[in-house]
Order: sequence, then structure tokens, then C-alpha cells
Amino acid sequence: MVGKRDMEPTAPRTGPRHVAIIMDGNGRWAQKRGRPRLFGHHAGARRVREIVSSCPEFGVKYLTIFAFSTENWKRTQTEVAGLMSLFRRYIMKEMQAFVKENVRVRFIGDRPRLDAKLRGLMDEAEEMTVGCTGTNLTIALNYGGRDEVTRATKRLARDVAEGRLHPDDVDEETLPRYLDTCVLPDPDLVIRTSGEARISNFLLWQSAYAEYEFIDTLWPDFTPDIFDGLLRGYGTRDRRFGAVSA
Repeated sequence: MVGKRDMEPTAPRTGPRHVAIIMDGNGRWAQKRGRPRLFGHHAGARRVREIVSSCPEFGVKYLTIFAFSTENWKRTQTEVAGLMSLFRRYIMKEMQAFVKENVRVRFIGDRPRLDAKLRGLMDEAEEMTVGCTGTNLTIALNYGGRDEVTRATKRLARDVAEGRLHPDDVDEETLPRYLDTCVLPDPDLVIRTSGEARISNFLLWQSAYAEYEFIDTLWPDFTPDIFDGLLRGYGTRDRRFGAVSA
């Protein structure tokens, strides 16, 4: 558990309620140290625990992390296999700790392509933490924003075809009910580490009015203090949602 800082309060009351993070830079972090890319992924997984543990202190109720995208299957077979093994070990290792810390765990993404053992562990983690009322941790695994919207649209179209939904009743409030994130609020702040300035197909619908921070820090070096600084910066922004300031 991250220790409390004994200086000034760490997060303003105007800080974001829901933060989403594109955890980029694990491979480069490892390569800079002359190690294989998977070494960086393991370091990045350890960093996740520290950031999740810091959320209550910073007033972050929802944290969504991008663990594996629908495009990441294009990586080498060795790296993909290593990541899948890491996900299985991570879930088995961390779930008891998350229950103890009152962390509710959810997964979003297209599950059928994942192996049966991993899917079973994901289901078990969600069931184990369903009664937790603290931080809501959502892990995007085999997730892509376009894929999510496509799957949601198919479900919506099926409901229309079967008479459960009238076409005239479909508006911009309808589709979110079919998204993987239907029980979550939209993110207020999206952070991407490693110096890349793109959103990489992450939470496309949900982030329409999110604030963004693109930082050079590689994910394994992303500390709670860096997190705190970004949250403070968010508190100074004027979010108008298309309106004009008074």
C-alpha cells in the first residue's frame, strides 16, 4: 500500500473521478536496460498495483487501464504468449490483495479470443470482488474502441430487429447502454505514458470530452508522485463541454 504523504493534501477536490491510462513504454524501458521486452511488461505489472493502491488517497474512484489491445496480436508470438502468461499469473497473484484493499475488478474487451483459463480467471476475479466498494479497477484486455462500438451496435441492431427497441428511440444515450463500460462513468482524464501522442483506439466513445495528458515517462517509471502531479493539473482546467465560461 502506498504510504500517506505528510505534506500538503495530495489531490484537489476538483480532481478527476475517473482516470483512464494507456500504459505505454514497457518494451522500451526494458530495451534501454538491455533486457527482453517481457522484462518491461513484468515491471509494468508491478507498477499497476502501486497506482491502484494510491487511488483512494488521490480521490480517484474509477481507474481504467489499457492492458492489451485488439491490435497487440500483431506482436511476435513469443511476446503475446508471454503477456498472456503474465495476465494469468497477475490475476492469480493480485486478487486476494485487491479484495483486502476493497478494489472492485472488471474486465472489458472481446473475451472469446482469449484462452479458456484466462477467461475463467477473469470471471473469478470479477466474482471475488463484486462486493468491494472502494476503487473500481477496469482492465481493458483484448480491447479496441472500434471493436467495442461494433459489438455494441450489433447488440443494439439485434434488439431492434427482435422488437425490444424501436428505431425512433435510438439516440446518443442509447448506444452507451450496449458498450462494455455501460456501468461506468465516462473518463474525466486520459493519460498516456512514453511520449506517444495518440489515443490508439482506446475508449473512443467514452472519451469524447475527456482531458488528455501525454507524458514522456515510460510506464514502469510512472510513480504515484507523477500521478499526483497530473491530477493536480487537471484540477486547474476549465471544462466547458462545448459551452462558454461565465
